[in-house]
Amino acid sequence: MDSNLLKVTIDGRSIEVPPGTTILQAARMIGEHYPPAMCYYTPLKESGGKCRVCLVRVAQTSEANPRPMPKLVASCLTRVENGMVVENESSPEVLEARHGVVEFLLINHPLDCPVCDQAGECDLQNLAFEHGTEQTRYEEGRREFDKIDIGDKIQLHMTRCILCYRCVFTADQITNERVHGVLNRGDAAEIGTYIKHAIENDFSGNIVDVCPVGALTDKTYRFKQRVWFSKPFNAHRSCDKCCGEVVLWIKNNDVIRVTARKNKFGEVEKFICNDCRYDHKNLEDWVIGEAAEIERDSVIRANKYKTKIHSPAVQVDAKFVSE
Repeated sequence: MDSNLLKVTIDGRSIEVPPGTTILQAARMIGEHYPPAMCYYTPLKESGGKCRVCLVRVAQTSEANPRPMPKLVASCLTRVENGMVVENESSPEVLEARHGVVEFLLINHPLDCPVCDQAGECDLQNLAFEHGTEQTRYEEGRREFDKIDIGDKIQLHMTRCILCYRCVFTADQITNERVHGVLNRGDAAEIGTYIKHAIENDFSGNIVDVCPVGALTDKTYRFKQRVWFSKPFNAHRSCDKCCGEVVLWIKNNDVIRVTARKNKFGEVEKFICNDCRYDHKNLEDWVIGEAAEIERDSVIRANKYKTKIHSPAVQVDAKFVSE
């Protein structure tokens, strides 16, 4: 073992990681089953610790201190110590806690999945499917907000928001023009802009990509197509503002949406500008590559189709068939 590395065991599987690595990061390195995360976002500094769905049990704090930690801890914030033993899905206490967290997240969340544009690629929908219950014990009224246009292309549905802060961190860290944030406190807290300012910077569309629910939606895409009927292709173009690497969502040879590419953890690693997102929706504007990789258990793969794109400027043959 490298003396500079720390050994951690998660659900019986061990790995050596550099100092400073969190339990969540170590679990992702092991792969397969790792804690869910609704607020943590690797590219964003200071993210994490808001949603609490990544709670785990530390059965052994370290080799030097074999005692367990007294409470469940947020894996996205807790750093690994040498000899640490962690229980994720192997702990009934952890699974029960996640059920409780999901129940709290759904207390005010509206049951509007049938009309929500995020349906099919919603982290909360997936989390509720894995850790939720069929019934709610909540009898009081839900929080209600009017839909707000916080830009010419972005609409805010605060009724769906889980206050993960991702959109705030994104605007704060990739632009110098953040005009929105969390207003008020406690059960009155909400995402909003100061005196109804509009979000107009060149990278504003990224707050839609990082939102784990349907609280921030793209007005140019609303109600145009269910995501599982769209055909996602990787594409790129030369852009002087961003990397120009995107995913084109295509219907009948028409580009109906452009989004940033996400990794297997559902995180955007390279943010894109609004020019690429909104102003280039012709196939001829892009060099189109392979079909975007979709997780096997995603509803987007439900069609299992083969497809070709025909255009005067491009011709792509891609396979979307489950192995």
